[in-house]
Amino acid sequence: MENKGLLFIPDISGFTRFVNETEIEHSRFIIQELLEILINANETGLEISEIEGDAILFYKFGSPLELQKLYGQVEKMFTAFHRHLYAYEHRRLCQCSACVSAIDLSLKVISHYGEFTSYNVKNFSKLIGKDIIVAHQLLKNDIDQHEYWLVTESLLQDEQPAGLTQWMRWNTSAKQTETGNIPFHYTQLSALKDDIREDASPELEPADKIKMVSVSREYNVDIKSLYYTTVHFEFRHRWQEGVKLVDEVNHFLPGVGTRHRVVTEHGQEFVYTSSFFYDPATRIVFGETDEKKRQVTHYILDKIDEQTTRLTLEHYIARDPVRQFLFKLTKQAKMEAAFYHSLQKLEVLLPEIEVPEF
Repeated sequence: MENKGLLFIPDISGFTRFVNETEIEHSRFIIQELLEILINANETGLEISEIEGDAILFYKFGSPLELQKLYGQVEKMFTAFHRHLYAYEHRRLCQCSACVSAIDLSLKVISHYGEFTSYNVKNFSKLIGKDIIVAHQLLKNDIDQHEYWLVTESLLQDEQPAGLTQWMRWNTSAKQTETGNIPFHYTQLSALKDDIREDASPELEPADKIKMVSVSREYNVDIKSLYYTTVHFEFRHRWQEGVKLVDEVNHFLPGVGTRHRVVTEHGQEFVYTSSFFYDPATRIVFGETDEKKRQVTHYILDKIDEQTTRLTLEHYIARDPVRQFLFKLTKQAKMEAAFYHSLQKLEVLLPEIEVPEF
């Protein structure tokens, strides 16, 4: 039975403690998605022992991986991690503290080679051994920066960590533990973010649509509070006429390009894709486009002053004379009435919603 191997721990940090229920829930969802990103980026056959809060304990029995191959694994996880955060920053709709600060999350990676054994508990493989303790102790060190790769000398086996990339600079240090001094090398990883391309945001308003309905109402509330109540799916059925339920199709958190399902009170189901423009100093626009891209609804919030905001509901359909005629004949008046009643119900709901600070 092998008792030597690689210990590899990517560790996420940067979130503070949240007290608001929404922020706690959203921070949990964000970390969960990031942990899945790291797991999916595993390309060196690493096994998972356990997920410990914001870190994953990977291991692999056998001889140490070549340093170049190990760096490739670090690079893959690091860039996937930050690419996901960049995408979320440009697509998120929520402005709670957890979602706003997600872009500042950081990743460090601890890699160590030593002795340990495994034992099974149901479907899980647990690890024990002094080097498991050492690897965890290395998470707490004197390195000032937040994003780095730490490699112990036991993993290097007299090899110097050089020649991996031109930008990489290594430093040496040591961790004093109960079992002795653990020397290690470390290098910053932030330079990897320079080569990550940010995805372009989709267009907010397709040019092939025409506005058919527009209904507005002013509220004695600041733009962010009105935005929070309007956009969050969990409140939609409480103010939007004819809506029974709105939930996510493929994302935990609402954002640009995400898909969500709307269930009406008559049992009909529709799937929409989100678009978004956010400038709380002047205007916020949230758009919903149906799967066939025939209809778009915009929720437009315009800041009048610090405590007055106008919400406008607009509905667009494809530029087609026949469709436009039929819409005016059969749907326009009903939709205008539904929008009007929705805005009335929203005014009643607003005082009941606890809006987090953001």
